[in-house]
Amino acid sequence: MKIAVLSRDASLYSTRRLLEAGNKRGHIMKIIDHMRCYIDITADCPKLIYQGEPLTNVDAVIPRIGASYTFYGTAVVRQFEMMGVLSANGSEAISRSRDKLRCLQLLSKEGVGLPVTGFAHSTKDIEGVIELVGGAPLVIKLLEGTQGIGVVLAETYQAAKSVIEAFRGLNVNILVQEYIKEAKGQDLRCFVVNDQVVAAMKRQGAPGEFRSNVHRGGKVCRVKLSLQERDTAVRAAKAMGLQVAGVDLLRASQGPLVIEVNSSPGLEGIERATEIDIASKIIEYLEKQRAKQKAEQKVEQKSPGQG
Repeated sequence: MKIAVLSRDASLYSTRRLLEAGNKRGHIMKIIDHMRCYIDITADCPKLIYQGEPLTNVDAVIPRIGASYTFYGTAVVRQFEMMGVLSANGSEAISRSRDKLRCLQLLSKEGVGLPVTGFAHSTKDIEGVIELVGGAPLVIKLLEGTQGIGVVLAETYQAAKSVIEAFRGLNVNILVQEYIKEAKGQDLRCFVVNDQVVAAMKRQGAPGEFRSNVHRGGKVCRVKLSLQERDTAVRAAKAMGLQVAGVDLLRASQGPLVIEVNSSPGLEGIERATEIDIASKIIEYLEKQRAKQKAEQKVEQKSPGQG
């Protein structure tokens, strides 16, 4: 297959590993900066142009789209889909997961465990939202934040009220969530590929830090998941329509709770912690989908008279 990795930085660990895995399995791999693609939106023949040349020889793409480039990046993925190119994750699924509010609403609809979460527009409703999530301490999250940026732990009622008022005064949208004390600054990253958890690690926040993100100094190690945790991770990915996803869970007294679903999960921390070749599992998934696509095309090409 000819597989394109949609990435803005060829030096990133995840991008390099996907190229290595694809080459090792005999595929022709290419990095495409999706922000340098431009789109010919034509009814009879949709096209994508990159570096002045039409992209006509791509069988599959692996989107590695940063959160700040979601709008244009998903437009490029959607154009590939219109051209009949396979994508490890669909454009609509990526968009769902990137909208944190929509993501939580979809997870709730599917009955996936979540921390109690509140969302409001008016500063007049701050007291009600704080009460909704059980009071302080509580967690305040920017809807647009990533890698732990824009996530604040408010330990007192007054602190929570002040932070929410400050964010809303800047016209920034936020979520307010209950603080899961028993998690103790730990969470689980479950890597889902094709409706299966292929690897999992535990992340522990740095001393004095309740956020466990590796980018914020968190430590990681391999972890064994319970059947309920595996099921929750798979259900969360399915609710978004993602075939490649990083699902973050908290171990709470009431069972596993989903705090985030990531459509472009990093490979470095989890591959090193688990020593599992996740990149190859993503390539293998595309191989299976390509074989399925070819089989369906053969069936369609057969005339009724040929049986």
